[in-house]
Amino acid sequence: MAPAPAPLPAAVAGWWERVNGSPAWQDGIFCALAVLYGIVAAASFIQVARIQCRVPECGWTIQKVFQFLNFVVNGARCSIFAFRRLVQQVNPPIFHHIILDLPGLAFFTTYAMLALFWAEILYQARGLMTDQLRLGFYTINVVVYALQGFLWLCLWWNPNHSMLVISKLFIAVLSFFTALGFLLYGGRLFLMLKYFPLESKGRQQKLREVGRVASICFSCFMARCIMMCFDAFNKEADLDVLDHPVLNFLYYLLVEILPSALVLYILRRIPAKLQLSQYHLLSSG
Repeated sequence: MAPAPAPLPAAVAGWWERVNGSPAWQDGIFCALAVLYGIVAAASFIQVARIQCRVPECGWTIQKVFQFLNFVVNGARCSIFAFRRLVQQVNPPIFHHIILDLPGLAFFTTYAMLALFWAEILYQARGLMTDQLRLGFYTINVVVYALQGFLWLCLWWNPNHSMLVISKLFIAVLSFFTALGFLLYGGRLFLMLKYFPLESKGRQQKLREVGRVASICFSCFMARCIMMCFDAFNKEADLDVLDHPVLNFLYYLLVEILPSALVLYILRRIPAKLQLSQYHLLSSG
């Protein structure tokens, strides 16, 4: 009979509880999250400035809006984690939920816009009108924010555990369908680019770009969906409390910080500067 494995030393076995229960570790981890979000926000702002300097005549394109929304989302998260203890003490508690949930909804809008951009490319390639796509995008966002607002009102009116579970499951379902959207439109665009003629300019580069971004976004939204399900039904996985800093760090690093940083890096190219002749040609059309 094999001997039973030796128990882990107490110093190793209790590290999770000691780190989570230490105010110094809590402040350090949340400060680290604030710094990481701040770096991503700064990178997004720099991209917006670069695009504006390169092609100021193009206005607010999807690329510029996407970068600006990344700046807003990551800047908001940076502020929240920089003042995490103050956020935890906000009263009434419903404002605490709103402060923590709103950047997540904005993150959904930001990356849903990327899926919209891909869908427009697919429609234009088939000679179809894209007006309905944009209308659908706006409608979905209005419905999502309205439903979340209704759930916040319900939590404020009757703050019981069941309503909290429903609110977290709503985010999980939203994340699941967002992941499916990236799988659908990213996959279809990838296949369309794959079967373009070999001599197409930039084909391989665009193919890699779409494949990587679609994989990253699908993975991060599926991870968010799974984690929010655990959060809803397991108190030990609660992300809205100060005494789970390690879990907060891993969650936000994997579902927001790393995906945002990678996508921003992959999509770092900005439009070429229009020549004067090109600008007149576009203006006259």
